[in-house]
Amino acid sequence: MQLSYRQKVTMTTVLVVLVIVILLGLAEGAVQFRQWLVEGHTGKISDLVKQQNDLRVLLPDARTRTISINSLGFRGPPLTQPKPAGGLRIAFLGASTTFCAEVSGNNMTWPHLVTEIIQKEYPDISVDYVNAAVPGYTLKSSVLNFRRRVAPLRPDVTVIYHATNDLSWETRALAMEQGLYKERRKKKESWLAEHSQLWYLVEKNLDIKEAQSNALDPRKRLEFSASKLGSHFRKHLIQLVNEAKEVSEVVALVTFSHQIRSRQTPEQQLLAAGSAMCYMPCRGPQGWLAAFRRYNQIISEVASETGAILIGGESMIPGDSEYFNDTAHFKDAGSRVMAHRVSEALLKTPGFKSLAADKRRNN
Repeated sequence: MQLSYRQKVTMTTVLVVLVIVILLGLAEGAVQFRQWLVEGHTGKISDLVKQQNDLRVLLPDARTRTISINSLGFRGPPLTQPKPAGGLRIAFLGASTTFCAEVSGNNMTWPHLVTEIIQKEYPDISVDYVNAAVPGYTLKSSVLNFRRRVAPLRPDVTVIYHATNDLSWETRALAMEQGLYKERRKKKESWLAEHSQLWYLVEKNLDIKEAQSNALDPRKRLEFSASKLGSHFRKHLIQLVNEAKEVSEVVALVTFSHQIRSRQTPEQQLLAAGSAMCYMPCRGPQGWLAAFRRYNQIISEVASETGAILIGGESMIPGDSEYFNDTAHFKDAGSRVMAHRVSEALLKTPGFKSLAADKRRNN
């Protein structure tokens, strides 16, 4: 039967739409499969989080191929509660850079590796840990988290690793004051991005390209004095240290590591600043470096003021893509160096040695 012109157009249109839908479906499947291979899940980390009153917490017993949440809602192995007599418990407080979604498994997070190293050093003491980090946390969140969920677990040692989310919050606030921060960035991601990993990546890459353009445009660059940054960061860090000292015999502050380095070429710095550009708006590499230096200075000052242990050496982790997944999140190699940095400092500290000796006598 001879088809009319209109029927041919209709059939062609339907076929084109069908082919496009099939190609998009294949692309979506490929993106999700690649994410599953690399990250062990096909959703977002936010799928592992729930709102508990005014605090975001991890879903107890949630699982992906690379992430396991225990029954108490912390990433890591099961915890015996109450704490075993004579046992040494370490709590790690932080955000996504301590949660470590980018490493290959729970046993490659730097809190887990630190605990393994200390357990090998003290085989006659039972050592366990609480990875109390939740992606997106600021220090203010960690104060609430410690008070409500970590302090009851009675950690003997508390290790605090924070900077980037507080710095992001502060620079966004400054950018809004200067009229540089787009309201568009504040809204929730689109419906498509919520339901399609492919579209989520498209939107994310468009945001990065816009951020790169803004970072290179002097008219859109955030102006600030690094020496005036961090008042809220200092306030909440002191509060967290003081609350941790009421529970833990040893409290340690760790200076913040990042991939951006002063000796990199401008092109390398922009690549290293990929995630910083999305969350710390309208600033070039020199601004990011100055801001991170300022926050690390505050960490050092607070350690001195409160008597907490200071763990420095943030540049021990090489600033390249073998060690960092983006500006601040570690790959396996970076997590190993971070664990060596933290455990070595703890093991050399008189306060930690004294604590371990007490545990040995009580066993």
